[in-house]
Amino acid sequence: SFFLVLNTKEDILKNVDMSEIVPPEVRPKPAVPAKPSHVAPSSRSALLGYIGIDTIIEQMRKKTMKTGFDFNIMVVGQSGLGKSTLVNTLFKSQVSRRSTSWSRDEKIPKTVEIKSASHVIEEGGVKMKLTVVDTPGFGDQINNENCWEPISKYINEQYEKFLKEEVNIARKKRIPDTRVHCCLYFISPTGHSLRQLDIEFMKHLSRVVNIIPVIAKSDTLTLDEKTEFKQRVRKELEACGIECYPQKEFDEDMEDKSDNDKIREAMPFAVVGSDKEYQVNGKRVLGRKTAWGVVEVENPNHCEFSLLRDFMIRSHLQDLKEVTHNIHYETYRAKRLNDNGGLHPISSGQDTQEIPMPIKHTQVMSKPTKF
Repeated sequence: SFFLVLNTKEDILKNVDMSEIVPPEVRPKPAVPAKPSHVAPSSRSALLGYIGIDTIIEQMRKKTMKTGFDFNIMVVGQSGLGKSTLVNTLFKSQVSRRSTSWSRDEKIPKTVEIKSASHVIEEGGVKMKLTVVDTPGFGDQINNENCWEPISKYINEQYEKFLKEEVNIARKKRIPDTRVHCCLYFISPTGHSLRQLDIEFMKHLSRVVNIIPVIAKSDTLTLDEKTEFKQRVRKELEACGIECYPQKEFDEDMEDKSDNDKIREAMPFAVVGSDKEYQVNGKRVLGRKTAWGVVEVENPNHCEFSLLRDFMIRSHLQDLKEVTHNIHYETYRAKRLNDNGGLHPISSGQDTQEIPMPIKHTQVMSKPTKF
């Protein structure tokens, strides 16, 4: 924003020829807002008229609507915690892997597998390619030692794939982005404390991906149990030096810090997922029916699903992508190029070290879904 220099009628007549005066039928330009008072006087620039700098936002909006964007979310947790249901509830469509390719005959795998399903969803003219990455087998074995390693390997493989495209001499105009932007980690609603597996996973993975912890099926806890459990989890995470997203060190200003502090105080989000509707007070709502009534998914008095959705999709989705690119990916890129001697392009023989654990990748692509 800039100052608009306003002259009196007499000054204009003295300095401007009458033929140069803009005819009255010309559409008046929007007023340029005054520059904030905190800006140093030396940096102020006076405008003699409307330039159109403010249209850059509209230009960016039009371009984004044409090209669309990618968002990749990973769900991690034991079987039976409602991971698929919660993702379907978040995006109000059948986007989870189980919704597209799962059969009831599918057994729990003996090792951690990586399976993904991609969908193109559209809302208000904006297209988004959503990829949901599932991790069946995580935490389901008797011996869960190092079961996070295949997940860490998969995340680094996506960074490597992006890096290889980036360092090519003739690279693509738009590099396909398969990097994991967000990892929802599902905590079992025990009401006691985090398991050692929970701590080890978040300790290792918080360095390479944005982790958002959630307490699954929180309707199994009373209000007091839920409050105490959330406080205990926050203390354990702090004691172990685990920083979940949004990290304090990435707060850009006081406004960001204030907003993010409220989010950090609410973590882990106690959520309930459901894709079934029930009639409550004359309205159709998503919920879980119990003997005592209906637990409304989007009612903040019943659970924190709406808080999670607003935070992850409506206010911080772009920031999740930026932190992934500017922090996690840049950290990987710097280390990778330094280990490689800064040579370009990276040869295929310099791939990340294989971890002796089988990983199965499955990709499913669905048809566009419109809202």
